[in-house]
Amino acid sequence: MKKILSFLSFALAMTACHQNPFFTEWDTPYGIPPYDQIKVKDYLPAIKEGIKQQEAEIAAITGCTEAPDFENTIAALELSGSLLSRVQGVMFNVSETDRSDALDAAQEEAIPLLSAHSDNISFNKALYERVAAVYNADQSGLTREQQVVLKKHYDAFQREGIGLGEEDQNELREINTLLAQKTQKIGNNILAESNAFKAKFGFSVSEYVEKMTTTEDEDLRRQYFEAYSMRGHNGNENDNCELLLEVLSLRIRKANILGYKTFADYQLSNKMAGTPATVDKFLGDIMNTAVVCAKQELAEMEAIAGRKIMPWDWFYYAEKLRQAKYNLDDELTRPYFHISNVEKGLFACAKTLYGVNAELLEGVPAYNKSCVKTYKLTYDDGSLIGIYTTDWHPRSSKRGGAWMNNIREQSYDAQGNNVRPIICNVGNLPEYLSADDVQTAFHEFGHALHGLLSQCHYPSVSGTNVTRDFVEMFSQFNENWAFQPELLAQYAVNDDGQVIPEELVQKVIRALQANQGFMTTELAAAAILDMKWHELAEIPAEAFDDPSAWVDEFENYACDEMGLISEIIPRYRTTYFNHIFSSGYSAGYYGYLWAEVLDKDAFSVFQNSVGGPWNLELARKFKETFLEKGGSEEPMTLYKSFVGREPNPDAMLRGRGLK
Repeated sequence: MKKILSFLSFALAMTACHQNPFFTEWDTPYGIPPYDQIKVKDYLPAIKEGIKQQEAEIAAITGCTEAPDFENTIAALELSGSLLSRVQGVMFNVSETDRSDALDAAQEEAIPLLSAHSDNISFNKALYERVAAVYNADQSGLTREQQVVLKKHYDAFQREGIGLGEEDQNELREINTLLAQKTQKIGNNILAESNAFKAKFGFSVSEYVEKMTTTEDEDLRRQYFEAYSMRGHNGNENDNCELLLEVLSLRIRKANILGYKTFADYQLSNKMAGTPATVDKFLGDIMNTAVVCAKQELAEMEAIAGRKIMPWDWFYYAEKLRQAKYNLDDELTRPYFHISNVEKGLFACAKTLYGVNAELLEGVPAYNKSCVKTYKLTYDDGSLIGIYTTDWHPRSSKRGGAWMNNIREQSYDAQGNNVRPIICNVGNLPEYLSADDVQTAFHEFGHALHGLLSQCHYPSVSGTNVTRDFVEMFSQFNENWAFQPELLAQYAVNDDGQVIPEELVQKVIRALQANQGFMTTELAAAAILDMKWHELAEIPAEAFDDPSAWVDEFENYACDEMGLISEIIPRYRTTYFNHIFSSGYSAGYYGYLWAEVLDKDAFSVFQNSVGGPWNLELARKFKETFLEKGGSEEPMTLYKSFVGREPNPDAMLRGRGLK
């Protein structure tokens, strides 16, 4: 008994000694979160306290007796919620990379609280009236960034329903909470299905394309294809069919309450594209061109195979065709693209173009010490750019794909200090990368640079806080340097220290346009499928009688209408389309192609200049025009100031070799 009491006393003492790290200043290098001290049980109390603090900060704004102006209303609103931002920056990054049942449970409890808190701000009439007073006053004394920040807050109140009656606002509150919970569940189901795929076949979904490319056994390829393409659609506890129909119904109702016919109308009303009709035409034109090219590729592959190509054959015979056309095998290039070498390439490119220096930091906190590397980025004068962390390799606790997260966003604090960002790149890459994997790394580092090089005053417009159909421009723009011969000579080195041969470099460059009919078709198909779902004005009641059949029927209808050939499926089928059901790209997946037009058109300015891709004066202008300004100016204004004209819509097709 004494031993038991002694143990209990020790346990209670240890519990009492643990202080929530979110409630203290972080005595860590550069304010890196003290991951080794943070426990799952710390998140919820910190979120509750963060909500309480921001409520008090907003009450101080609305209770201010001075006339509303930018500083006492908009700037104060921008500075509010610092604790809440700090907690969420850590929690949501860790939940996507090192999820656990305990963390899932904490998030499930936190999500309704966060949703309600967000709605309390959106429907705060006293706060809105102060914002509106500043908006309707003379703005000539404000900087351009301040004008944009002001408009962003004013428009947000309008978009979220400040003008609605109490009954409609209460319904929106319920809808927003349900959407947050259900989209989180969809994401968790996709991860569970992806883990089940790995358990069954012994490789992760991130290795799917490689396996489909190299597996000779057609029946095995068919099994892989069927399991991969049916994730979230197996009638088990991870089935997403009914969930996604519920999400779509809620989104439609939300749009209706806010005065829009469809959720696509609502989503696009503040994007560059503006309307669903604009997006539909944009995607339709791309699809028509891409399918013609895909059919040509299909005919060439069937000539090699001597038979009809099935969907599970495409990657396998596309590689045969690529080898025949370009005499290039990924296994010849992988030895030169070890992930550590590719990281050197990322940094060498950023150093040349933007003057960025990278220093590996040893012994600093990390949420996963075996997988995460942390770098300090500086300019030549020693000034801090930001902290950059990488987490490139797959594990069962990590969701699929690759992405960039802000742990801390760049902005100026109340004392006028330029708070530098902490940015994380996450992926599911192998040790030795394919050419496609290399482009993925450059893509995500492009997002990171957008966040790291920001020089904005207000967090709502800093870094990547731009519209969804603009944000992908900068990630895709960075891909253009991945295989520049001058850069490859600096980083593409095999284990024996040999630089990739020039002959192989030229093969890589030529082969970049291989299979582009297929790749463009599957991407455009996913974007169109996204639009078709979100252009629905209702989900009929009978759809819920058999959600699985209804999802299949609608997807088949959408694919037939867009002209998708039977040998190709959308890059993401509905039930595992994480982007649109769990990651904020609803009615926005077209943004990858939209932004690629901007990226390829802007890159053509480099290509046509003296110095080409390494024109450092243009790089300086690009950095100052885009990367430093974030969302502090309208996207098209920034674009025209760099290029000098409207974007050329054919730039993307030319870049892919389709025109």
